[in-house]
Parts: sequence; C-alpha cells; structure tokens
Amino acid sequence: MATQSVDPRAGTPFGPTLADTDAAALDAVIRGAAAAAPEWAATTRVARAAALTAVADRLDAASEMLVALADLETGLGVGRLTGEVARTAFQLRMFATLLGDSGYLPILVDPAVAGSPPQGRPELRRLLVPLGPVAVFGASNFPFAFSVAGGDTASALAAGCPVVVKAHPAHPQLSEAVAEQVSAGLAGAGAPAGTFALVRGFEAGRTLVVDARIRAVAFTGSYEAGRALFDLAAARAEPIPFYGELGSVNPVFVTPAAALRGSALAAAYLDSLTAGAGQFCTNPSVLVVPKGSGLLDEIVNSASGRPAGVFLHEGVATHYRKRLADLVGIPGARLALAPEDTEDAGYRAPLALVALDADAALRDVDAFQVECFGPAGVVVEYEHEAQALAIADSMHGCLVATIHGEPVEPFAGQLVERLIRITGRIVWNDWPTGVAVSPAQHHGGPHPSTMNSLHTSIGGAAVDRFVRPVVLQSLPTTLIPSVGRI
Repeated sequence: MATQSVDPRAGTPFGPTLADTDAAALDAVIRGAAAAAPEWAATTRVARAAALTAVADRLDAASEMLVALADLETGLGVGRLTGEVARTAFQLRMFATLLGDSGYLPILVDPAVAGSPPQGRPELRRLLVPLGPVAVFGASNFPFAFSVAGGDTASALAAGCPVVVKAHPAHPQLSEAVAEQVSAGLAGAGAPAGTFALVRGFEAGRTLVVDARIRAVAFTGSYEAGRALFDLAAARAEPIPFYGELGSVNPVFVTPAAALRGSALAAAYLDSLTAGAGQFCTNPSVLVVPKGSGLLDEIVNSASGRPAGVFLHEGVATHYRKRLADLVGIPGARLALAPEDTEDAGYRAPLALVALDADAALRDVDAFQVECFGPAGVVVEYEHEAQALAIADSMHGCLVATIHGEPVEPFAGQLVERLIRITGRIVWNDWPTGVAVSPAQHHGGPHPSTMNSLHTSIGGAAVDRFVRPVVLQSLPTTLIPSVGRI
C-alpha cells in the first residue's frame, strides 16, 4: 500500500506518493534499534540531554518549513501549528533539563547494616534501567506534539530507549520531514545509529507490536485501534507494556452558582469545545448543567455565527457523522443545535449540540458517553444535585473532569469526591483543553481513557513508562554499571 497527502480543506490529494515500509526494510529498522539499545542505554544523562536539546534546536530552526507543510496536510492553521512546534521543542528541553536533576530517575541506596534481618541488611542499590526499543504510534490530531518528535518519543529517548515511530497516514510528508530533523539532531549529538527511525503502513505498525525485539508501545488514537494493538501486545509470548491514550468525553459539571455566569460561561465552553475543530483528546464533550438555568439557551445563542472548522481527514469526518447520529438516537435526546449543511469541498467540521435531561442520561449511561471526536457537545440538564452526583458516579474513566462552581458550595466538594475516582486530572473554573507540560502534570486516566492509569503521556513522569527497577545487592563498586552510579 501507499500513502498520499490530502488537503482536508479541499479534500484533494497532493504531493508524492509514499510507499509503506516493506518487511525487509522494517526488519532492518528493528534490528538497528535492538543493536543501538545497549549503547544508548549506557550513555550518560548529560549526553542524552544534549541529544534531546539538539533535536529541539533542529525543530526550532526548521519551524517555518514544517508548519507550512503541516498546514497543508492538516488544515489546523499556521497559528495553532506554530505554537505546537514550540511546545514540542519545549517538552524535549524539559526532559533534557530533568535529566540533569539527580532526583529524576533516582538511584536509591540503602547502606549495609550489620546484624541479622530484620534489623540488619546488605547494601541495596535500586536503579532504573531502560526497557529497550520502543514503538511509538504518531497521532493525527497533534502532528507535532504527539507524533514523530512528540512526548512519547522524547520521554523514551530520555529514558535511554531507541524509538521506532509508525507515522500517521494523515500527515505522511510532515512525518518524513520531522523524522529528518530528529535523525540529524541525534546523529549530530553522537547518538548511535539505530537510535531513531520512522516506518509507514498498517502492517508495519502491527509487526512492530508483535516483534520480540520491541519492548514497549506508546499509542495515541481511537479506542478501537488502541484496543486492537493492546490485545496484540498482551497476546505475545512475552507480553509487553502498552501505553494507550484512547477515547475520553471529559465531563464538565456546572453548579447552580456557576450557572449564573451565563453568557460568559457559554462562550468559554464553546471556545473549548471547538478548539482544533473539537479534535482534542481533552475536548469537553459532556456538559452537565442545572435545568432551568437558561445556560443551554445561552450556549445555543453563543454558537450563532461560529465558522465550521476542518476535520483532519476523511476518517474523522465519517466517524463524527456516525457518532452524532448515535447520540441523537438516544431516547429522550434532542438536537439543540443542528450541524449546518455545507456544500463546501473538504472535510468541514460543523458544531452540533445534543440535549438530554438527567433521567434520560441515567437510563442509558453508556450511550451518552459515546465519544464524538469533533465539535459536538452533549448537554445534560439536572433538576437537583442528587441527579448530577448520579451522573458523576456513572461516568466512565476519563483524562480530565472539570467543575465550575464556588468554593462555598458543599455540592462542589461532593463533585470533587466523585470525580477523583474516575479521572486523572480535575480542573476548577477553567477548561480541560490546553494541557500544561510540566513535571507535575498527569495526562492519563482509568479505562477507557487509557490502558494504564498509573502513567502519564505528558509531563516529566512520562519517562517512567520506559524504565524498570533493578536492585544491586552487595555488588562491588567496580562492578556497578554506569547507569547505577550516583
């Protein structure tokens, strides 16, 4: 098979056709990653930090060219994409900085204590060692930050693991261009050959997951695709970790006091819902509001005149229409804002709002939590706080949950207690879109939002996915490997 770039605004293909990676070439790539693994794992933190910084510098220098190419393939706009390149370089430098911190990927030493257990003990030195070659699946909705040089690649390289990226077919030329920058940056910093490579094609991705030389997988995408790859990883003779960030509806709860904010709250909600044409993993798909507050009407009024965005590719557009039809088909649901019909060419992303009362939502708690990837919101109206709490109790695992309220409301505290059980991040009086890249960040949540809620794909702790602990007991100093020295 082969991949060709498509302009989502026009729906027309352009540029060269890129062939999928064949079996022989893929084997050579994986063999190279496996050969590079011991040498890259043995590099110092300083050397790995320098390599990550070199990649960031290359991205910065090539930003204008990369953004122009990304805009052609994704239609996300120059402003959004320019910011995303900056974010991608920032997170590479963040990991480089953290590698200089002795408290990061720590080595813990318990000195020997004379005597018999439990008071006595031998010297114990606990260190974290790289897993080995990692397969990273690039995402379509963040062509830089969650793709070829994104957080998964950066954190795996920081951990000391070679990376093989499976390019997303929605932006094939951009993937090639970014891969060139990554490869050049690593090579210039002295990384061994095989530390990084890019492959293309569905079969190449499947083979990566089942190849015994690949030791972990990081994936961002749909639940269906992620679950299929997770099952492959689990079915291996030697199962490996699969870190999948999948679907999430990211509920927003509005208390009666917050509902008084009216039009300002409505406009801010729509800004978040339609950011990136709704194609964010943190999109606030479900909004729970007091019935009779007038907030739903405010949202519909605020939606007037908002231009349609652009879907990333035809698959997203098709999926959106199907999921929206499923939501409208829920008994008791009504289309509060119908998507505008458009004759424009390309993959237009019209805003839509589906309204439900709390009783209808609670009668079918699975149906209203169907992720509709795009600018579609489900507005659930509750008559009393007990209904809203029941909605919170019914929610599936999600990446982020939001509360708009006042600190003096006991109801707000009750919501926090409920939501902390089902999410990896709780936002107060703000919106879930826009995820800070920092050491304390956690971007992950209970199933089905991820396949492993213990770990994050954003922030300093993302590196923990690609290391494992080893304890050295009473090992002579001369035999302690470089990775275990303080």
